[in-house]
Amino acid sequence: MSTSTVSTALTEPVAVTAGTILSVRDLWVEYRAERGMVQAVRGVNFDLRKGESLALIGESGSGKTTLAVALIRLLTKTARVPRGTVTYWRNGREVDVLALGAEDLRRFRWKECAMVFQSALNSLNPVLKVWDQMYDTVRYHESMSKDAAWQRSLEVLQMVQLDAARVLNSYPHELSGGMRQRVLLAMGLLLNPQVLLLDEPTTALDILTQRSIINLLRQLKATLGFSTIFISHDLSLAAELADRVATMYAGQVVELGEVRDIFYRPRHPYTLGLLQAVPSLTAGESEMVSIPGSPPDLIDLPSGCKFHPRCTYAIERCRAEEPALLTVGPQHGAACLRWAQVAQDREHVETQRA
Repeated sequence: MSTSTVSTALTEPVAVTAGTILSVRDLWVEYRAERGMVQAVRGVNFDLRKGESLALIGESGSGKTTLAVALIRLLTKTARVPRGTVTYWRNGREVDVLALGAEDLRRFRWKECAMVFQSALNSLNPVLKVWDQMYDTVRYHESMSKDAAWQRSLEVLQMVQLDAARVLNSYPHELSGGMRQRVLLAMGLLLNPQVLLLDEPTTALDILTQRSIINLLRQLKATLGFSTIFISHDLSLAAELADRVATMYAGQVVELGEVRDIFYRPRHPYTLGLLQAVPSLTAGESEMVSIPGSPPDLIDLPSGCKFHPRCTYAIERCRAEEPALLTVGPQHGAACLRWAQVAQDREHVETQRA
């Protein structure tokens, strides 16, 4: 698009996208600490559509995992949600997730929205066989006989291409890392949820196993039609699996758009920095650039745009004013006052390469 296009702020209330299954509006999450309140998630807005994959990318500590666990209300006791809404659409009816009572929340978790946590070895109980852990999941969230639970467990383990009977009778330490990751995926799919949250689904796996997990996720999503939100530091994973990408920095979504826009037409300097820091098989050493500085202290955040101390595009206005998410293209938003300059520079680089 032309860099002369006038940007507009995405002001509240934000209209809900057609076909939405999960909607987040102005969500804030804070943790109590000795030095003060850690502002882990700040004013996040997005819609997740039916059958869509949304990737959350950003450095460690940017609020990605906190956002995910807040969606299923599994935050620690030191956390609080001072404001915001999480809305789930159940058969066309709006469900306020943050207001659910204990029984309704139990139904929502796993049966409607399940999460596959990071690190399969730490997520599985080492002293219980896989079957015991899968049956515990079923009986706490669904009324199902033990025989029916066994058959369903066999079914989902076969879906993730495992020897189901052997795996059910195994302890986690008797399985490889890739097998344990598939077990977690199977557990997430046990009750056929509409939304699946994936926290670093390929972390600590070798490259061949990562490829297998990626292919498996793609097949399962196409077959079962669930929506996914997945967290990843691996931008290549986001490029392969995501329909849309949200870049998070200092607890805020600073860019949100279709996957091709984020990777080929980034409009926020932080997203651009993440892309430039990824090594390429064809790029020379001089073409890989790291982002200067470190992420901010979430207890004592800088003034204005939180990225300005590390940003080569920062001007005085950036130090004083924190921008809202601005419309910078069709279905594309960026929280940057200088997004047009980022676009212009990006187009110049692409022209030189061509």
